[in-house]
Amino acid sequence: MITAAGLTKRFGAKTAVDDLHFTVHPGRVTGFLGPNGAGKSTTMRMIVGLDRPTGGSVTVNGRPFAEHRAPLHEVGALLDAKAVHTGRTAENHLLAMAATHGIGRRRVREVIELTGLESVARKRVGGFSLGMGQRLGIAAALLGDPATLLLDEPVNGLDPEGVLWVRRLVRHLAGEGRTVFLSSHLMSEMAMTADHLIVVGKGRIITDAPVADVIANGTSPRVQVRSPHASRLADLLAGPGVTVVRSEAGLLEVTGIEAAGIGDLAAAHALAIHELTPKSASLEEAYMALTADAVEYRTEALR
Repeated sequence: MITAAGLTKRFGAKTAVDDLHFTVHPGRVTGFLGPNGAGKSTTMRMIVGLDRPTGGSVTVNGRPFAEHRAPLHEVGALLDAKAVHTGRTAENHLLAMAATHGIGRRRVREVIELTGLESVARKRVGGFSLGMGQRLGIAAALLGDPATLLLDEPVNGLDPEGVLWVRRLVRHLAGEGRTVFLSSHLMSEMAMTADHLIVVGKGRIITDAPVADVIANGTSPRVQVRSPHASRLADLLAGPGVTVVRSEAGLLEVTGIEAAGIGDLAAAHALAIHELTPKSASLEEAYMALTADAVEYRTEALR
C-alpha cells in the first residue's frame, strides 16, 4: 500500500506537487494520469525517496521507503529504464542488484525468463533497443518479489506483443494481492489495464475514482445518427445541454440526449433515420475533459 498525506514538493518558486492526499490499495491496478508537468514523476520519485518532500509525507507498506531494511523486497520501481550502466550485461546488472539484498542467481534467472530477456541477457545494455531496456527495467522492479510495484510508462517503446504482456503481467500481480501503481499516457491501454485512477493536474489531484466512474462523470452519452434529413434533424435537436456535430453529409454525432429521444423526435416529424447508434464513452474523452484547465504545455490546434 502507498499512502500520501499532504505530499508537497517545491523547486524554488515552482510548486511541482501541491498537498496530495491519496492511498494506492493492494489487489488492484491504480493508474496515475496527468498532463506533462502535472507532478507525476516527482510524486513517484518521492515515493521511493529520490526526492525529499517539502511538506507532508508518503509511506510504502506503512513506512517511508528509506526506513525499509530490504527495500527491493517491499517495492519494485521502474522510473527510468536508462538508469543502467551501459557497459554491463543485463544479467550482470541484475546480479549486482541482487547482491545488495542477498538474492540468489535463481531469482535472477527467473526474472530474465519472465521478461523475455534470455536471448540478450549476456549482451551489453548499451546496445539495447528502447523496448528491451523497458523489459530490463521491469525485471529489476520484480527482482525482490515485492508487494508493491511502481511503474512509470512501462509500455514505452514496446511492440504490441510487449504491451499485451505488460497488461497481463500487472493484472496478474494485482490479482495476487499486490499494490500496482502505473503511469501512462496511453489512454486506451490504461482503460484496459487499470481498475482505479488518480488524475493530477498542476500538482493537484483532479479525481481519485474507479475507471468506470471517471468515464461516466467525465463524458456525456453520444449517439451517431445517419439520416437523409440530417440538417432538419440537427435544427430540431438544438437546445440546452445538447450538442450536435456534423462530421459528414447526412451524419450527426449528438451528445446530451439518448438514442430513444432522438428516434421519437424524428418519428414525430416524419423524418427517416438510417442509423441510430449509441457510442460508448472513452477514457480519453473523459481525461481530456477533466484536464482541460490543467494543461501546462499546450500546443496549437492544426488547421
